[in-house]
Amino acid sequence: MKSLVCSKPGELKYEEIPMPIPANGHAILRVKKIGICGTDLHAYEGTQPYFNYPRVLGHELALEVEDAAGYNKGEAVTIIPYFNCGKCIACRNGKPNCCVAINVFGVHIDGGMKEFISVPLDCIVRAGGLGMEELALIEPLAIGAHGVKRAAVTPGEFVLVIGAGPIGLGIMEFARAAGAKVIALDINQQRLNFCADKLRIPFTINGTTENVMERLKEITNGDMPTVIIDATGNLKAINTALQYMSHGGRFVLVGLQKQPFDVSHPEFHKREATLMSSRNATRSDFEQVISSIKSGDILPLNYITHRVRFDEVQAQFKSWLNPANRVIKAVIEM
Repeated sequence: MKSLVCSKPGELKYEEIPMPIPANGHAILRVKKIGICGTDLHAYEGTQPYFNYPRVLGHELALEVEDAAGYNKGEAVTIIPYFNCGKCIACRNGKPNCCVAINVFGVHIDGGMKEFISVPLDCIVRAGGLGMEELALIEPLAIGAHGVKRAAVTPGEFVLVIGAGPIGLGIMEFARAAGAKVIALDINQQRLNFCADKLRIPFTINGTTENVMERLKEITNGDMPTVIIDATGNLKAINTALQYMSHGGRFVLVGLQKQPFDVSHPEFHKREATLMSSRNATRSDFEQVISSIKSGDILPLNYITHRVRFDEVQAQFKSWLNPANRVIKAVIEM
């Protein structure tokens, strides 16, 4: 079967690989759609932590069952692509998303840019009536839902989301659903327009053309946001964000950066601030996303700006890194 391998930063190539062999406790699934996320793009750039080459990318997947105990052949499913050990302290405490020995599909182990995959049965999530393109977007939306839960967002508070890429958009959606007054901060005006027009985000700030501090004071009546969630993984954005936080606020890192980041201890201490990370998502987050899509609270197909065939990906992948191409979400059709 055909696969697409990121052999080293900046290089993708098609390879013929063997079909997966059925194994006890595993399923064979046919790949139908693949969403492209920041992890894939950063891996291509060579800036993704936890990463070794060569690697088959792809973990935002819509699939059909080929062979799986308890499922019908042809049944539409997706997967939770964070394979956990089930035994470590994180798993025992109900946090398999940050398992000590986690293997993330398409990051630590080869992922879904191929015709068929073999995965543990317990990672399968039934479609619940969703279409294939919707299924391919559940995983990034679940990361957003998880980040909002980590922040413990409450109705009426101001939440600043830094980064209006697909993960940031999901965070905004679930923060809005939690009753927050959401502020979107980005340097891409086209994405900020998307936030306002498609997601009904009430406040947007362009970090290159506006004074961010003054706009935040204006929006929050001088209080500043009580929650800041970074979805960029950009070192400058992370280092700058603390000054935007209210006293008593929470700062949640969803985006991932390879380098150390700086925190001014006096600024952090005087706020009695809370700093936390948010990694991956849990089954309950996936279920929340499916429910939100079915109810119409979230319309994930709005995110898709580019659709390509699998045999076009090698030629087009690099172009998705160029802001001029206005990519929000690219989806591959097998």
